[in-house]
Amino acid sequence: MEMPVPDQGVLERKASIVARLEQLLPGEAVISDPNETRAYECDALTAYRCQPLAVVLPGTTEEVAACLKICHEEGVPVVPRGAGTSLAGGSLPTADSIIIGVSRMNAVLETDYDNRFIRVETGRTNLSVTGAVEQNEFFYAPDPSSQLACAIAGNIAMNSGGAHCLKYGVTTNNLMGVRMVTMEGEIVDIGGAHLDAGIYDLLGVICGSEGQLGIVTEATLRILRKPEGARPVLLGFDRSEVAGACVADIIKAGVLPVAIEFMDRPCIRATEDFAHAGYPDVEALLIVEVEGSEAEIVEQLDKIKTIARKHDPAELRESASAEESAAIWKGRKAAFGAMGQINDYMCLDGTIPVSQLPLVLRRMEELSKEYGLDVANVFHAGDGNLHPLILFDANKPGDLETCEAMGAEILKLCVEVGGCLTGEHGVGVEKRDLMLTQYNEGDLEAQVRVKDVFDAKWLLNPAKVFPLITTRTRREAA
Repeated sequence: MEMPVPDQGVLERKASIVARLEQLLPGEAVISDPNETRAYECDALTAYRCQPLAVVLPGTTEEVAACLKICHEEGVPVVPRGAGTSLAGGSLPTADSIIIGVSRMNAVLETDYDNRFIRVETGRTNLSVTGAVEQNEFFYAPDPSSQLACAIAGNIAMNSGGAHCLKYGVTTNNLMGVRMVTMEGEIVDIGGAHLDAGIYDLLGVICGSEGQLGIVTEATLRILRKPEGARPVLLGFDRSEVAGACVADIIKAGVLPVAIEFMDRPCIRATEDFAHAGYPDVEALLIVEVEGSEAEIVEQLDKIKTIARKHDPAELRESASAEESAAIWKGRKAAFGAMGQINDYMCLDGTIPVSQLPLVLRRMEELSKEYGLDVANVFHAGDGNLHPLILFDANKPGDLETCEAMGAEILKLCVEVGGCLTGEHGVGVEKRDLMLTQYNEGDLEAQVRVKDVFDAKWLLNPAKVFPLITTRTRREAA
């Protein structure tokens, strides 16, 4: 994948820029030794790597603002970074860039149970937000599979979701306000501890903007009361298409589970070897979870089981205890790590209408045969957010390129059936050259004009989201 050629003038000014940053920040907050910056050369999309000019780890919003002012004055590109868990290359640096990470900024700043919100610094991990409020029977709903490690900063950048987004929505549905620093170093507050903001929906613009518009340092998040109870049912099928049809029928029936998760045989095998969750030996399985009072749970599960039986499941297992529920979810939560133990893979993130699941699953099987690469599927089936894992050998010449070509075909298929390129991982570098598959030139022009307003010099998160020719044209014009 092509990356911008480093600006030699910026590279030559490295020593003076680093000196200014070191003068500003105390201790070891500035990292410039190539042996140490190597730890930041990629994110979770490890196929692409590039060491940055330097890495800066501020401890306060004011320090972030001061760093951005220096970079703006020097004309140095900046790559915002949360925890580096992006699967789309969202925090991949360029050789002429400074990484500004928020990992040291992880405090809880305010908790208000009466008004149901928590305000945190965005270096805080997703799971630890719930950890801060669960003793009072509250939780934070978005739950990406990487929630143990991923930061709220990245969740906001990519508008992350998770297994329970079918009922509770993704980050944008649970984000009330942000404190953000612009490229010029201005600190702005958008939204806040209230239901909705007036005039322009700037919060909606910021959430999912992939670090193109500013660095979010604080977030006000909606917290919810824990439900009375929750219970999953595990459904096994002899064909992936049948499992997809079952999902479509559940949604069509008007039942709203809190989650519907899909796994196919390659993923089931890997997770069983890794997590020993007790999954059945089937071609595909669904984890369908409902919540509420005991009466609500029983009523919903009865409807779901009735629908499932029409598709002749090979396995129908309702959890009978908290331990069984934990076991059912254990494998799903471990799926990505389990697959990583057996093979290199690229994880895609297209979305489709739920009704198109049988067609898309069948077509992915055909593409797997055409390209000679295996595919493992594990995804949020309830809202049609696919996560096919294309398996390849990073040490085999040409395998990565074949994987990329096959991935592009799958993402184009998602758009063709009425879906889109990404549901929660973002565009990053992975999908930027496919943007014209979903958007025409007028659509893209409208998007880049928004970036022009926030980042006139196009210094924030270079080489992401927009096709490179657009990025170069804008930077040259600036």
